[in-house]
Amino acid sequence: MARAKASIGQVNYATSIIAGRHKLAADEGAELGGKDTAANPYDLLCSALGACTVITLRMYAERKNWPVTSVHADVTFRRDGDKQLIDRVLTIEGAVDDEQRKRMADIAERTPVTLTLKGGLEIRTTLG
Repeated sequence: MARAKASIGQVNYATSIIAGRHKLAADEGAELGGKDTAANPYDLLCSALGACTVITLRMYAERKNWPVTSVHADVTFRRDGDKQLIDRVLTIEGAVDDEQRKRMADIAERTPVTLTLKGGLEIRTTLG
């Protein structure tokens, strides 16, 4: 199970986040009234997808003993009219062939966060 707690005071829009044992922060840019002191919520969403992607691909490459030296995921969230889209560009470094690269791109389509985002999920809100 994953869990995060977010808290905000009176400073627009500085947010403290506790995720597991880790401290994170979020903010909005000046165009939305924030001070741009941390990543905005959509940057954090892109970060989660990117992290899950590269971690999963690293695990896969290690299991296959493929000579992957590094994996990069450049993730961009954007709106196109009424549509919301995420573009993900993978860069796989190392002595891997085209077939291995293609397989890793296929695996990226089935990472846990990818599947969650593609499938949607129910969000239940209650008052504490």
